[in-house]
Amino acid sequence: MIYWLYEWMLRRQIQILPRQVCFMISGADMAVAPEKIVEITRWCIEISEGMLQTESATPGDNAVISGLTFHINPLSPDEMVRYLPELRNVSTIARLVLHHGDTEEVSGDGMEVVVAIGKSGREEITACIRRLAEEGIPAGKIDETVLESHLTFRYNPDIVIKSGGDHLTDFLIWQSVYSELFFSDVNWKYFRKLDFLRILRDYQSRIRRFGK
Repeated sequence: MIYWLYEWMLRRQIQILPRQVCFMISGADMAVAPEKIVEITRWCIEISEGMLQTESATPGDNAVISGLTFHINPLSPDEMVRYLPELRNVSTIARLVLHHGDTEEVSGDGMEVVVAIGKSGREEITACIRRLAEEGIPAGKIDETVLESHLTFRYNPDIVIKSGGDHLTDFLIWQSVYSELFFSDVNWKYFRKLDFLRILRDYQSRIRRFGK
């Protein structure tokens, strides 16, 4: 009852939502709570739907969470095979884009949820430069817009969340340069909707300068 009341109070304080949210989790996190990815996806959908029903919602893009990303690293090939069925369950409530190995799977409808297993930001940028070279694009024609159009993940997370207090990986190293970073002391298994709402509340209080 107390948690429900606190969640309700936190929701009333949230007037602006991030459009893109990214969680960075480890293979050890997946081992203890593989179901948490579906759970957090459901939270984001519920929070966005609730926001649209409130009079205090800010009109426009900040009224809903439009995209959610989970980066899982590292996972052995055996672990990846073991967790794929659980990860594919996301497609029952959202549009899942699942990256594993050299494979990309797309299934489901609704809010886009990207799950990237073992992907490296440095490898993504290297592959991007290779594609630019293969297309013969002159060096003078390459700017940020052209480079970003050749990246695998073409969006910029507003929030990057790491639970358990561990360090971040280099995933989305280009895209997250202006992201707001949140390190939660709560381990992945015990990360609650209450903890997520606190992060969303704190996010809207930050003054985002985007490098200016």
